[in-house]
Amino acid sequence: AREPVARLGNPVAIVERLFYAFKLVQAGVFFAWWAAHGSLVPTATPLGPRGLALVTIVLGQALNAAVFYRLGRVGAFFGDRLGYRTAWCEGFPFSVMAHPQYVGAVLTIWGLFLLMRFPDDDWFLIPTVETVLYGAGALLEGRPSRAAPRCAAT
Repeated sequence: AREPVARLGNPVAIVERLFYAFKLVQAGVFFAWWAAHGSLVPTATPLGPRGLALVTIVLGQALNAAVFYRLGRVGAFFGDRLGYRTAWCEGFPFSVMAHPQYVGAVLTIWGLFLLMRFPDDDWFLIPTVETVLYGAGALLEGRPSRAAPRCAAT
């Protein structure tokens, strides 16, 4: 409603832009870590961990896609908290876990670092930090009983 902010778009569009900006920063950190500690191509990861990495990445991205499918753009970018009407969401993946988008992101990060840095000694450092950060985000967001995710209106 305030003129300088309103020029940036509606509240959901602003949150969406912030989300993508954060993802760019996150990807920059990952690439910088990989470049500083090795290379920008996967290490000689043994076949077993490489397969686990790929499965973990696919599972994480599937959870993220399911969240966006279930919530829609407005729901995924906190539209319900920004004054938009959305329906309650109890379907998959919310029927299985409280914060599937966070879980999907963390699984993807673990898979990427398992693929890119394993068996090097530092492969788990960034994923551990990211897990703590996403866990804190989930705690701050609240339990689903108080702040249940909402589905896209059909």
